[in-house]
Amino acid sequence: MNGRIGVLVMAHGTPDTPEEIEPFYTRIRRGRPPTPELLDELTGRYEAIGGTSPLTTRTRAQVDGLTAALDVADPGRFVVRLGTKYVHPTIEEGVAELAAEGVDRVVGVVLTPHQSTMGSGEYFARARAAMALADPPLALDVVPSWYKRAEFAPILADRTRAVLAGLDPVARERTAVFFTAHSLPQRVVSEGDPYPEQVAESGADIAALLELDADPTIRWGTAWQSAGRTADPWIGPDLLLEMDRVAAEGATAVVVCAVGFVSDHLEVLYDLDIEAQDRADALGIAFARTTSLNDNPDFLAMLAEVVRSAAGSPIGRT
Repeated sequence: MNGRIGVLVMAHGTPDTPEEIEPFYTRIRRGRPPTPELLDELTGRYEAIGGTSPLTTRTRAQVDGLTAALDVADPGRFVVRLGTKYVHPTIEEGVAELAAEGVDRVVGVVLTPHQSTMGSGEYFARARAAMALADPPLALDVVPSWYKRAEFAPILADRTRAVLAGLDPVARERTAVFFTAHSLPQRVVSEGDPYPEQVAESGADIAALLELDADPTIRWGTAWQSAGRTADPWIGPDLLLEMDRVAAEGATAVVVCAVGFVSDHLEVLYDLDIEAQDRADALGIAFARTTSLNDNPDFLAMLAEVVRSAAGSPIGRT
């Protein structure tokens, strides 16, 4: 051991080539190959955004930016590695790289602000199992969520404010603002998962900073997007259905702040930029979304402080 602290940055991952879409989809479906119809649908979505998602590039830029921010604050203290859920490098491969570096312990952080059983919970379980097999075993300090970090809501509030200010004055007359995140199966949240409440809190924090309740031309709420193609019910209200509703009630514009996502990827570039935009066009209303955080320096400086706080306090150690 050399006194350095490992940082395992965990993310979803995405196929890097069209040929990788089918095995990727099979892994997401827990080993069940998709039907030809489902595969064609997903492939078509990737084709609509250019053939593949930029998520890999964006995630690596985030890891590089976090590494740089940590080196500025604590030179040489942290060793940062990436581990993804569905592609290479996997979470297990990331743990193996950190073990080979001889770190004393590991801080685990997921590139999603909110805590969920299907999200961060599954990431941490895999990291924990891999660390138990290291020689010697590694301790894991987890960051269950970081949506309440003081800097987070202001960053997104600034982006939402900029979108609102950029609306055409006519479209701006009656605006609906939705704070969105990836939906989850209803059975998960019915078991006490904190995810829906945390997402709603994020939306409320941003709305408070923007004083949306004091603006008679704006109404706001939480909506859900990108539900899976399964027979199980997923949590709502669904964003597209909410767009139908507010348009019928007289809204002239919909603005989305995708509070649950930190990067451009399929759920942003297709589900919002294409699918939601098409729905808005059909409804005859304006549509706009906030820009993704990606490798924004302020965001990564904030994430570096999240890691440093976790490294200094073993509250989350498992």
